[in-house]
Amino acid sequence: MADKQRDAWDKAAIIIQALGGFMTAFVVAGLGLLGSHYLERKQAIETNVRLYTELMSKREESESALRKDMFASIIDTFLKPQLQAKAPSLDARVLNIELLAYNFHESLNLKPLFAHVDHQVRESNHPSKQEYRQRLDKVAREITRKQMLVLEGAGKKFERKFHLDHVPKAKEGLPVELDEQVLTLDGIEREFRIFVMEVNYDTQEIKLRLEVITPEPGSDQFTTNSAVFWVGFFDFPMIDHTRLSHDQRCAVTLNNFEDNRANITVVYFPGSYASLKEKPYYQEVVRELLKTTEGESKPKAAQ
Repeated sequence: MADKQRDAWDKAAIIIQALGGFMTAFVVAGLGLLGSHYLERKQAIETNVRLYTELMSKREESESALRKDMFASIIDTFLKPQLQAKAPSLDARVLNIELLAYNFHESLNLKPLFAHVDHQVRESNHPSKQEYRQRLDKVAREITRKQMLVLEGAGKKFERKFHLDHVPKAKEGLPVELDEQVLTLDGIEREFRIFVMEVNYDTQEIKLRLEVITPEPGSDQFTTNSAVFWVGFFDFPMIDHTRLSHDQRCAVTLNNFEDNRANITVVYFPGSYASLKEKPYYQEVVRELLKTTEGESKPKAAQ
């Protein structure tokens, strides 16, 4: 009887060993297939990413080369007219301004060119003089609108309207003070005050004095940034702005200048949204990095 039980256990052990070997082989084969599939998939993804990166890099190089050639060709019409058999016409200059503005408005300060061509148009006797001025005005407003959409999404803004005939003549009387406004961005509160000092009806520009008052945290002290400047339709907020502390910016745009009324917008935005030509100071970069590091470490300390 004992021999029969032993034979049964021996048979069971043999069967279990066989099943164990089979299961081991099955598991090893399955892991091998899964691992091979994972590696193949990972290699395919890496290949696609590398191919996409190469394509994008070549595309950017081609686009940069095209933009470089376009910029050189257009800018030469303004800076080197003496090399041409005939000076470019007003229509060609306005067209070149349009091409420059639509393609390079985030990286170039185009106000001098706009003002130069606008002056040439105003001084000319061309029958299409009014049309050219309207084209310059249209492209300037369009570029301002595009930049303001970006800046408003990242910052804060407010508008002010006033009558032009209330503004004193040059060096006469006191400037017109507009209602102040308090804005807070990234935890920094600032008070904005605007004084209208002078109006140029020929160029449709307004001379302003901007004062930005920033209270010091935990004290009654405050700092004041003050700037005096002319603002017109050719001042673009990503380029023409006032630098504030903590890598922030403030810009004023002219929205309307007609019917003896003017409308301006003040936008308060982070410095990272300024034009591509403007670089932050190293001290500001280090300060922002330290602020980010402290912000990430505080929750861990609290835990």
